[in-house]
Amino acid sequence: MEVVDKVRTVVLDHFGVDSKGVDSASVTFLGLEPIEILRIPGEELVHYVTLGGSRHPMGDPGDLHADPLRGPRAELVLAMRTGVGPSAGLAKTLGVLVAAPAVEGVVLQADALLDLGEPMWRDAPFTAVLLGASDIPEVVLPEPAEPVRYLTVVPVTATEAAWVRVRGAKALRDAWSEAGIDVRDPARGAASL
Repeated sequence: MEVVDKVRTVVLDHFGVDSKGVDSASVTFLGLEPIEILRIPGEELVHYVTLGGSRHPMGDPGDLHADPLRGPRAELVLAMRTGVGPSAGLAKTLGVLVAAPAVEGVVLQADALLDLGEPMWRDAPFTAVLLGASDIPEVVLPEPAEPVRYLTVVPVTATEAAWVRVRGAKALRDAWSEAGIDVRDPARGAASL
C-alpha cells in the first residue's frame, strides 16, 4: 500500500468517516506530486487535512544524497469552528505549508513557526502558523521508514508570530489560555500580548 493510501485510511478512521463524506481539493507545484487537502465536516469543527506531504521523508536540503526511506514524515491538520469558515485560498496555503520540506528544505515539527508572507486565506488577519502535536495517531510504515506524524496548524497574526520569536511557542499558548482565546475560531482576534 502506498504511503498516501495508508495515511488516508488512518485519517478517515480517526474521524469516523468514509471518503464519500469528505470534500477534497488538489494542489500541485512544479516538480512535485499533487497534494490533496481533505475537508472533513463535523458538528462543531471542520478539519482540513493534508495528504501527500509524507510521500517522502524530510531531510537536510544540503545533503547531496537524500535518503529515500529514513527521516521524519509529516502531514498537517487545521481545525476550524463550523459556521464561520474561511474562504478562498486556504487549500492552497495548506498545500504550500506541507510542500515546504520539498520546496524549501524546512523540517515540519511541533512548535515550528512558519511565516506565509500573506494572509492565510482571503481577508484573514493570520500571516503565519504555529505547528503543534496532533491527536491523530502516527501512521506506522515498514522499517526502516519513520512513521508519519500529523501536526496541528494554528493560524497566528504578525503580532503573535513576533511573540513566538521572542518568548517561544509555550508562552503564546499560555497567553491564549489565560485570555480564553479559541484558536479554532477563524474570526478570533489576536491575543493581547
